[in-house]
Amino acid sequence: MSKTIDTLVDDIYKFMKDKNTPKDVDPEAEIEKFGEAMKSMMKKEFLPHKGYNGRNLRLSAIGKPDRQQWYSARNFVGEKIQPHTLIKFMYGHLIEEFLLMLVRLSGHEMTDEQKEVTVCGVKGHMDCKIDGTVVDVKSTTSYGIKKFKDGTLAADDDFGYVDQLKAYAHAEGDRKFAWLAMDKQNGHLAVLQYDLDDTKHPMYKHYSGDIEERVKHVKKSVEQEDLPSPCSYPVPDGRSGNVKLSTMCSYCQYKKHCYPTLRAFLYSGGPRFLTEVNKRPNVQEINLNV
Repeated sequence: MSKTIDTLVDDIYKFMKDKNTPKDVDPEAEIEKFGEAMKSMMKKEFLPHKGYNGRNLRLSAIGKPDRQQWYSARNFVGEKIQPHTLIKFMYGHLIEEFLLMLVRLSGHEMTDEQKEVTVCGVKGHMDCKIDGTVVDVKSTTSYGIKKFKDGTLAADDDFGYVDQLKAYAHAEGDRKFAWLAMDKQNGHLAVLQYDLDDTKHPMYKHYSGDIEERVKHVKKSVEQEDLPSPCSYPVPDGRSGNVKLSTMCSYCQYKKHCYPTLRAFLYSGGPRFLTEVNKRPNVQEINLNV
């Protein structure tokens, strides 16, 4: 009897507990495949390769804000990514490859790995299909995993995950798509699946938009000469009287183009970006010009 994505998390946990693979799975071959994936990743990261051309739209970014994509399409210089952030990105990719190995070792069918797909002339590469469902694998925080567990990702999607994955599924003619997510802080897993035919889903209005219209809109937006409207607007920083960037804008590498006088302060939970400072925070200020 073939497995379904509905039991994926339980099956991975079971495999991790007893280390028994199904008879039709060769664990040594899967481990070798994981090793090759690690080798390829390290080569891509540390060996010279052709740089990214921002003018080439990709489906992986189709859910990101219009203004951010406008800057990218014109090769605006974004803020330099700090070494510790690059390390964080790398171990995120390592975790995702590790999860794919666990999927295979737990006996679930995986196909179409890194298959190239196209929507309205824009290309992308999906992670894979698991048990016939288009899936994207994500490593996230303890805060982020909650949205995958309770299904509310579509209502709070600062990184454009929904449109990205919906585009991959649309290119395949599929109405369902799912994420396999791992909390990198404690190892907890979650599978979140959305169905475009499930009109009664609480999040349906947030994920049911026409993806072809979205792709066409972004293509038109990046070609126009005028800067698109702001992605979001600054919000009050508690009772301090200061004003800070929204979460969406905080992660954008082009935020200094929108807010040239932006200042950043390092709190225990990470940097906080202030557009207005009426009361200087009693924490270290970060030099954004480095």
